[in-house]
Amino acid sequence: MTKPSLPELLHAAVSAVGGTERPGQVSMAEAVAEAVDDNAHLLVQAGTGTGKSLGYLVPALAHGERVVVATATLALQRQLVERDLPRTVDALHPLLRRRPQFAMLKGRSNYLCLHRLHEGAPQDEEEGLFDQFEAAAPSSKLGQDLLRLRDWSDETETGDRDDLTPGVSDRAWSQISVSSRECIGATKCAYGAECFAEAARERAKLADVVVTNHALLAIDAIEGAPVLPQHEVLIVDEAHELVSRVTGVATGELTPGQVNRAVRRAAKLVNEKAADALLTASEGFERVLELALPGRLEEVPEDLGYALMALRDAARTVISALGGTRDKSVQDEDAVRKQAMASVESIHSVAERITQGSEYDVVWYERHDRFGASVRVAPLSVSGLLREKLFADRSVVLTSATLKLGGDFNGVGASLGLAPEGTAGDDIPQWKGLDVGSPFDYPRQGILYVARHLATPGREGSRTDMLDELAELVEAAGGRTLGLFSSMRAAQAAAEELRGRQDKPILLQGEETLGELIKNFAAEPETCLFGTLSLWQGVDVPGPSCQLVIMDRIPFPRPDDPLMSARQKAVEEAGGNGFMAVAATHAALLMAQGAGRLVRATGDKGVVAVLDPRLANARYGSYLRASLPDFWYTTDRNQARRSLAAIDAAAKTAK
Repeated sequence: MTKPSLPELLHAAVSAVGGTERPGQVSMAEAVAEAVDDNAHLLVQAGTGTGKSLGYLVPALAHGERVVVATATLALQRQLVERDLPRTVDALHPLLRRRPQFAMLKGRSNYLCLHRLHEGAPQDEEEGLFDQFEAAAPSSKLGQDLLRLRDWSDETETGDRDDLTPGVSDRAWSQISVSSRECIGATKCAYGAECFAEAARERAKLADVVVTNHALLAIDAIEGAPVLPQHEVLIVDEAHELVSRVTGVATGELTPGQVNRAVRRAAKLVNEKAADALLTASEGFERVLELALPGRLEEVPEDLGYALMALRDAARTVISALGGTRDKSVQDEDAVRKQAMASVESIHSVAERITQGSEYDVVWYERHDRFGASVRVAPLSVSGLLREKLFADRSVVLTSATLKLGGDFNGVGASLGLAPEGTAGDDIPQWKGLDVGSPFDYPRQGILYVARHLATPGREGSRTDMLDELAELVEAAGGRTLGLFSSMRAAQAAAEELRGRQDKPILLQGEETLGELIKNFAAEPETCLFGTLSLWQGVDVPGPSCQLVIMDRIPFPRPDDPLMSARQKAVEEAGGNGFMAVAATHAALLMAQGAGRLVRATGDKGVVAVLDPRLANARYGSYLRASLPDFWYTTDRNQARRSLAAIDAAAKTAK
C-alpha cells in the first residue's frame, strides 16, 4: 500500500472534527512536515480560526516519531487531549495503519498524593502530624473542599486536579498534594504502586504524543534531570507565552514566612545547635525585610548580604544534619524529613544564588499588602538558556496567533535565543518564519479606532475624558463590550463610573470566577465585561456578545518593574534600542492578543477601540499597529460610533 499523502491525512482529520480545510492550515501542515523531516526549526503564525492544532498534529503523527506538545493554557491542553487527538487518531488510523497513543503529563503537584491524603500533611506546629480532615471544620469552605477531595479520591482515575469540577482552593489542594522535592519516592511510599503522578509518567513513556505545559517544559530544560520522555519533535503552542513562563520557573523568592516554615519543619529533626542557627538566621533575615523598600537592588545591600549568607550557611548545616537523625516521637518520618528537606533546600539555593551575585540575574525587593516583603531573583534573560536547551537535539515548531511583531518574527526570535532569520553559522540554530494568515477578512470585519483627541495618559490620576469616551462607545455598541484595562484599579474605576451612568450590566473581573464571568458575558448581549491583562487571553466569545473591544492605554510595562527595566537597560548598554526591544515588544504582544478577542468567527463584526492617542501620534505607533490584525483604521470618533450603532442594530435585527 502506498504511503498516504499529507493532504489526504489532513482532509481525513478535518472531516473527523467537523471542520473546514483552510489554505492557511494546509500551508502550515506542509511547513511543519518539512521542518520535522529536515530536523529544522519553524516559527509559524496562524491566526484565529486557522485550525492550527490540526495543522501541527497531522504532520507530527504522520512522521511517526515521539512528539511533545507544550501549551500555556489548560483550555488548550483539554481541547487537545479530549477532542482533537482522539478524533484525529481515529480518522488517521485507516490511512496510517497504526493508532498513535497520547497522554497528558504535568508537574507532580498537579496530582493527588495518596500518601498525603491518607497519612496527613506534616504540620508546621509542634504536634508533628495532623489529620487535615479532622482539623478543618466541616462547615468551613476548607472543610467542605477537603471532604469533597476525599470522596473524589475514591472515584478519580487520573488524580489530576484539573479533572475536579468545580475546583478547590490552592489551600485545600496543598493539603493533599506534594511537590517533586517533597515526594518520598515510589519505592519508599506505601502507596507507590497506586501513585497518580507515577502512572501519568508511565503513560507518557509509552505515548507517541505527550501533551504538557510550558512550566514543565521549563523545569525539564532548567533542572537538568529529565522530566519529559525522550522525544524527536517539540511543538510549542501559544508560543508567545513561553518566555514569561520560563522566566517564572527560573525565578527564586525568599519570604520571612517561608523561612519560618522551614525552621519549624526542621526543628524536630536536627540537633539543637543546627536548629538554633537556622532560627537566628531567620530572625536576622526578617529584621532586614521589615525595612525593605520595593525596587531593584543593583547591588545587594550589606545588611541583606549578611542575612542571606547566614541563612545559606545555617541551611547547609541543617541539610547535612537532616540526613542522619532518627526521632522516635515523629510519625511517618520519611515524609516529614522530605518536606523539611525540600523547604530548607529551597532557602539554601535562593540565598546562595543571590549572594553569588551573577551579572545575569536581577534582584529586587517586593512588598505585598497581604504577605509583606520578599526578596526575588530572576534571570536577566532566558534567551541563552532556551537556545541551548530547546533547540539543540530536536526539531522545534513554535506557533501562535501572535508571533510576528512589527512586521517580522525577529523580535520574538531574539527573545527565544535565535539570531535574525537567515543568519548562518555553525552553532547558530537555523529557523524559518511563516505567517499563514487568517481565514477572516479583517479589513471588512473589524475597525481599529484610536481616540487621537484624548489627552495622553499619565502615570496615575483619573482620566475623565477617557471615561466619557468609554461611556459613549459602550452606549453606541448597545453593551456587547469587552474592556481590557492596564490595571485592576483602572478596571474597577471604569466599572464604577459606568454603573453609575447607565443601565447596561457591567461584569468585573474578581467579582466571580473567570469561567462564570465569561459564561454570563456570552449569554447576555447587552452585558459588558471589564478586567485586566489576565483576561486578554482567556476570552473566546464569537458572535454578537462581543462587538467592541476597548483598551484603555498601551500596556507598556510599569517603569518601576525591576525585571523589565533591567532588561531594557541591558539592551541599551549593548548598543540596542531597549525601549523597542523590551517595552514596545511587550506591549505589541499584549495588544495583538487583546485585539484578537474581537473576531473569533467568519460572521463576527466590530470595533477595537484604543483610548490612548500615542498609538496614532507616537513614532512607535506604527510598529504597534503593524502587530495588530489588519483592521480598517480610523481616528474619527463619529465614524466609530456610527459603525458601532449599525453593528448593534444589525445584531438586534438578526435575533
